[in-house]
Amino acid sequence: MEMRKKIGAWRLAGTVALALALMPGLLLAYDSAGSEGREETEDSQTAAANQASSEEAQAAQDKLNKALDSTATQWSFQFAYQAMPDYHQDTLDNGQMRPAGSTDYVQFRIVAPIALERLTILPRLTFRHYENAQGQSGLGNTELFALIIPKALDWGSGRGGIGPLVTFPGNKDVARDEWGYGFAAAVVNSSGPWFYGLLVTQSWRGVEPTALPPGKSDTNPLGIAPFLNFQLGGGWYVGNGDMLASYDWDSKSFYLPIGVRFGKVLVMDNGSWNIYGEYQTSAIYKSYPGPAVKNSYRFNVSYTIPLG
Repeated sequence: MEMRKKIGAWRLAGTVALALALMPGLLLAYDSAGSEGREETEDSQTAAANQASSEEAQAAQDKLNKALDSTATQWSFQFAYQAMPDYHQDTLDNGQMRPAGSTDYVQFRIVAPIALERLTILPRLTFRHYENAQGQSGLGNTELFALIIPKALDWGSGRGGIGPLVTFPGNKDVARDEWGYGFAAAVVNSSGPWFYGLLVTQSWRGVEPTALPPGKSDTNPLGIAPFLNFQLGGGWYVGNGDMLASYDWDSKSFYLPIGVRFGKVLVMDNGSWNIYGEYQTSAIYKSYPGPAVKNSYRFNVSYTIPLG
């Protein structure tokens, strides 16, 4: 009887020893399996969070791009003030002094998009109130431009279009008291932090009387406006501004301004604010018979609301 008790005790001790010996491995295996499960769960949660963050960043980037894009399908309300206190006062090839342009103007512009099944129309109405060097002031030639963008020319990151341009009679002291007509074409694209494009305009009659001396025809200069913006992050950006180059058909001469724009886009839930300041001067102007700005300053506030 005593012997059986001893054998039972030894068996119990051996069982406990074996269990203790195997316990670390079992615990390690269990912990490893649990860790793998937790890691898979954490990886899934991290991936989902990263995807959501990426989608939010892309949505914010799209809104920022739209705020800089005048061809996007959105409502736009713009107020700008531009001062041109200094002009180059040199002698032209004909022996006359170069004429001076307007000293400043206030601009209000509204864009009302019309989205159709096969194309988008962007009617743009621009009002400007000018003041010239003689102290005269008044409403300039109001512009109505309708950019037509076919769906086939909209590739997502950019688009192209063309449309008619009409100018209404303005105050004869600062503008032409007559109708004007023409067309304009634009192409834009965005790539990463870059947003760039080109606007070309051609019109007949209906421009500022000080823009050029009387010519042989009613054909106004060809307008060529390349633009380039680089996003610095946080809504800040830098660009070349309203760099409207002109080619005069009568004198076959070229005028090229150059400038820099620094601004910030504030992306809101239902729209975006675009606030910027700009400086501009003349780079090529010697053979051009019209005014050549020496120092120009511009301040702009725009609010855009994407359609739908």
